Amino acid sequence: MTDRLTLDKLSQINSKIETPKYQRSQISAGILHFGIGNFHRAHQAVYLNDLFSLGSSHDWGIIGASVRDADIHIQQKLAAQDWLSTVVERENDIMSASITGAMIDYIEPGDTDGILSTLSNPDIRIVSMTITEGGYYIDAASGKFNAEDPDIVWDAEHIDTPKTVFGLILAGLMMRREQGIVPFTVMSCDNLPGNGHVTADAVIGLAELVSDELAQWVKKAVAFPNGMVDRITPATTENECKLVEAEFGVNDNWPVVCEPFRQWVLEDNFTAGRPELEKVGVTFVENVEPYEAMKLGILNGGHAAIAYPAALMDIQMVDQAMAEPLISLYLTKLENEEIIPSIAPIAGVDFAEYFDQVKDRFSNPSVGDTIKRLCFDGSNRQPKFILPSVHNRLKDKKKIRGLALVSAFWCRYCAGFTETGIRLLPNDPIWDRLQIAARAAKNDPKTFLQMDDIFGELVNNRVYVEEFHNALKTIWIEGTEQTLKLYLSDRL
Repeated sequence: MTDRLTLDKLSQINSKIETPKYQRSQISAGILHFGIGNFHRAHQAVYLNDLFSLGSSHDWGIIGASVRDADIHIQQKLAAQDWLSTVVERENDIMSASITGAMIDYIEPGDTDGILSTLSNPDIRIVSMTITEGGYYIDAASGKFNAEDPDIVWDAEHIDTPKTVFGLILAGLMMRREQGIVPFTVMSCDNLPGNGHVTADAVIGLAELVSDELAQWVKKAVAFPNGMVDRITPATTENECKLVEAEFGVNDNWPVVCEPFRQWVLEDNFTAGRPELEKVGVTFVENVEPYEAMKLGILNGGHAAIAYPAALMDIQMVDQAMAEPLISLYLTKLENEEIIPSIAPIAGVDFAEYFDQVKDRFSNPSVGDTIKRLCFDGSNRQPKFILPSVHNRLKDKKKIRGLALVSAFWCRYCAGFTETGIRLLPNDPIWDRLQIAARAAKNDPKTFLQMDDIFGELVNNRVYVEEFHNALKTIWIEGTEQTLKLYLSDRL
């Protein structure tokens, strides 16, 4: 029987696994991170672990935090193994594993005083977050901060005892200001356009509800760097736990299995210093927007494109979807004809080469990425990954047939059953509303587009409405496979 992963057992770990090349006692905290999920543990934590193993930046360890009481099970799982995580990279038949020790503590969810005390500690110079695309209190259509959300209103009225991530961040900044401590940098690691700007809108928007003077101070004193993050990291199930134990002899409560590829492009804008992440492959730039547009359009837009037709065809895994010629050819046509041409060029970056790499990543069977994961939260993802390309194409008076088809497949998926009649389980925070609109759209496609918090003014664009109407009508009448064939033959 294998031993539970703990610090005192690291010396006994299988030699096939890379272990930290530093003593955890040498690491002190410099970052408080909200949202200790799989992506964080396979991305930011891995970069920092690599950096610490080089003997650099040992004062930038991570303290985890969460505002969700439901995350207590995560905190308990990681506490039992001294905050260590096993990260397994899989590509086809090749696997490698490493143990990361970048996180040195995790404040128990619900401990507001503990979080605020940590935020006011001068040693904490970066507050980072992975709280999902839907966690920023942003209206999807306008892109503006929703100051009327009940959680935000509550925090504005009780800023000393806030409930949201942004309330805690603002309260921490206020405490540091009162104590004459340099503000920490607020760094989003979430996968959304302009994540730094979106984070600033949330913190400043909340500050404006407290006082104009406070909001002006936050604008001037606090840095919110934009960043582009990338690594395909599915959820952990019991299968991953068994895999790690069987292949590497490690009994890990919550391992991470991911692809080998990872990327992080970050604006070099920090108020109180930063770790030397350029030593381990992070690209620091003045403006991350072009890289972000490339990734969100080509990779995330590609995920959104294949997800819904695959789900309607009862395909469960992403690599299986890519093995279906109709879906892979559809993705290639859509990317080459509509998505890639809508993205501004980047000096030294070949988009065709990047897309080839994306296709290879999608086709990797070892990662075990699911279609269900790609389909999740379409109401937040469509406006971020698909509709920006639509707007760019319409502005240039270019065709948007394939892009309209993506959203039409999403609409058909939201009707709640596959082509064979299998029920699709709720997979969006506003699933009930989406299902009502999607079923009504079978007879009147404009009904779905009237959700202006998602589609904005597109419901008033004749070209888009016609293309969406035609695509959705074809899906309902001809079915998913035949619709794909018609699109590929330019007869849709």
